[in-house]
Amino acid sequence: MQSFPTAVPTRARYTVVVFAILLAIIQYIDRVAISQAAPFISKDLSLSKEQMSYIFSAFTLAYALFEIPTGYWGDRIGAKKVLIRVVLWWSAFTALTGMAWSYASLWVIRFLFGAGEAGCFPNLANAFKRWLPKEDRSRAKGILWMCARWGGAAGPVLFFYLQQYMNWRTTFYVFSGLGVVWAAIFYVWYRDNPREHPSVNAAEAALLPADESASAQSRMPWGKLVRSRTAWCLCGQYAAIAYGWYFFVTWFPTYLLEELKFNIKTSAWLAGAPLLLGGCGCFLAGWITPALNRWLGSASNTRRYLGAGGLFVGAVLLLVSTQLSNPYLAVAAIALTSFSNDLAMPGAWTACMEFGGKYVGTMGGAMNMMGNLGGFLSPIILARVVTPGNWAPAFYITSAVAVLGAICWLLVDTSTSLEEQVKD
Repeated sequence: MQSFPTAVPTRARYTVVVFAILLAIIQYIDRVAISQAAPFISKDLSLSKEQMSYIFSAFTLAYALFEIPTGYWGDRIGAKKVLIRVVLWWSAFTALTGMAWSYASLWVIRFLFGAGEAGCFPNLANAFKRWLPKEDRSRAKGILWMCARWGGAAGPVLFFYLQQYMNWRTTFYVFSGLGVVWAAIFYVWYRDNPREHPSVNAAEAALLPADESASAQSRMPWGKLVRSRTAWCLCGQYAAIAYGWYFFVTWFPTYLLEELKFNIKTSAWLAGAPLLLGGCGCFLAGWITPALNRWLGSASNTRRYLGAGGLFVGAVLLLVSTQLSNPYLAVAAIALTSFSNDLAMPGAWTACMEFGGKYVGTMGGAMNMMGNLGGFLSPIILARVVTPGNWAPAFYITSAVAVLGAICWLLVDTSTSLEEQVKD
């Protein structure tokens, strides 16, 4: 039986969760603002729908390409240094978005913005692995992704109300300041090694994972990673989730205006519905995971069935939305699609932490890279297959991708970590 010091454990580990939640909210607000600004940007810069689709995809291309480098970078030098650098970087390019003067300038700015945001979630996973006991990670991830989605849901509404007092350019300047404030406070408080933090007492330190700082410089087993079925399946399911999710943060406001004929104000409120319900799905999945673990016999089974089931049901709901004539019911079905898909999110990242082990930053980067390659393709494909008055083909393709993601989940096996495979 494990013994602990007699002192009551401090709760500094929960402050790390708060930092992560705030950063996720800021990241999503900065990320989705452009979807609500798209009609104004298109008008001011004379951009076509196809050009705007490439602007959306510039972000996701960079986000995908820089995931593995920034995740690996965090494994090598620690999450703190990487997070501060990337937050300041993307905040600068959030502001520069408001200074764009042409299609080419905006494409470059959004590409570099995406390069910065790529470092966020792999390094937050790295921080969680160092600061949280294993039994706390799933619920922490559920809360994190709930708040991230809700930050994205709030973005269009915040943008709408700021538009009453300033133009779209100034709005991006305002949003850029959020990350700068976060980085300054995080720099002062956070430590990569929780045992070095003055707010962590011996009792809390005894609850935390073993210190891995001595092994942080170990060589990354790239061959094992590339040959792993589980690694590829984790990447595949995440690509499926992201493919559908990027519709919500790129073309969904346009769909509300052009296809469902809502006005600007109603569209701004409804645009956040998929992210709002997606956040509820993240929270619910994280909250019920411990009970499902006991019922299904293992955390691995919980993640597998919850992820596969969520993606499959989401695919069905998206098909249902194409058959609904009432626009509000169509929005409800699409929002429930997001809820169902996001049941997989906490499990995806806890599986990444368990399978990646001390290489969690790199594994998280690989998974998020593939996810955002799916997100890169999503708005481009949609712009090519949608015709005025007929968005159904885009929904059929998205549903098929979700089914492939469900199949990937059924093939995930985290019983042996990448770290353990290296030792074999």
